[in-house]
Amino acid sequence: MKSIDDLATNLDFTVAKTGEDRTVTLLPDPPRAPRRYTVISVDDHIVEPPDTFTGRLPSKFADRAPRVVDTAGGGQTWVYDGQELPNVGFNAVVGRPVSEYGFEPVRFDEMRRGAWDIHERVRDMDLNGVYASLNFPSFLPGFAGQRLQQVTTDRELAMASVRAWNDWHFDVWAGSYPDRIIPCQLPWLLDPEVGAKMIYENAERGFHAMTFSENPAMLGLPTIHSGYWDPMMAACAETGTVVNLHIGSSGSSPSTTPDAPPDVQGVLFFAYAISAAVDWLYSGLPSRFPDLKICLSEGGIGWVAGLLDRLDHMLSYHSMYGTWERLGEKLTPAEVFTRNFWFCAVEDQSSFVQRDRIGVDNIMLEADYPHCDSTWPHTQATIHEEIGTLPADVIRKITWENASRLYQHPVPESVQRDPESF
Repeated sequence: MKSIDDLATNLDFTVAKTGEDRTVTLLPDPPRAPRRYTVISVDDHIVEPPDTFTGRLPSKFADRAPRVVDTAGGGQTWVYDGQELPNVGFNAVVGRPVSEYGFEPVRFDEMRRGAWDIHERVRDMDLNGVYASLNFPSFLPGFAGQRLQQVTTDRELAMASVRAWNDWHFDVWAGSYPDRIIPCQLPWLLDPEVGAKMIYENAERGFHAMTFSENPAMLGLPTIHSGYWDPMMAACAETGTVVNLHIGSSGSSPSTTPDAPPDVQGVLFFAYAISAAVDWLYSGLPSRFPDLKICLSEGGIGWVAGLLDRLDHMLSYHSMYGTWERLGEKLTPAEVFTRNFWFCAVEDQSSFVQRDRIGVDNIMLEADYPHCDSTWPHTQATIHEEIGTLPADVIRKITWENASRLYQHPVPESVQRDPESF
């Protein structure tokens, strides 16, 4: 495994030049993409703007709250409770040449403004033909919100910071364009009863999604097999809050050996979705909470049919282990998997032929703006190449209906009929 923190702070991880020889090229706006489809992207990212926490924490935390400062080397960094977090951009590279892609940028003015400005984000969604988007946090909070809670030893400060991020996300990021942005909350990880209470409160506000860790044990937290997380999973099941397991939310990326080239991590990044899927399935959480909705964000779909086949094969000797029998589950593992899990396609063209095995109601699409995997600004064209020949009802499900239903995010009839209308 490779630590994502280590990757994010190593500006030599890619061949992009760093230091004095570094080049920053912001390309001109692309032309507005023709819109064949109504699209909901269920995985994009926020680069938190410098004013995210401004005025949102109690005044006693004014000097310790997260803030952006300029560095002596000409960059910018977040400072939180006296500690520097050295990456403000975290792979926010759309709108730049591929030769400059890396885990930088190190300044806000080195990013396309849509990475951190909600008004420009929606403008970039318009250029790309994406109607609505679910946005995950970036480097500062961590994909599961863990960094705001683990960088400081002051739980009151950590709680204030998590609440401030959620307030900002709901009021400003999603609140500025409620039809276009699906709110996604950070969880409270340090006490499951408090975390459950927060989920209920946020559901009342209008949150229908939560980002969570694919493997919290990798963050030094209790495992999903321990029972520790049951109160929070019960709250999600009861409120219809989707648990999103974004790859990399364990703070690590799959790798092989310490001397493996970076391409190995790049290719294997999706592999954590497979591990997380099996781990969560056999944790018993979907069986104890059958209404629990789990989304494997940015995990792709190419592996799903093979895993379902493997789960069915395992039925022939499940009694050797006894795990499934102890759960008292009447359904097979494959049936529970199909009932409780959803999957996100980025560029998985060869996998759509397996759509019936995967489940046409379980597949959604993502654009991954503003990261290097993003299909922006040609998401519409990519979708057409991948699924344009499928039946119309299947296309509707994959492009927007499944996401609209899962995240309880309605799409106006006018946009359903004509994606050029928004």
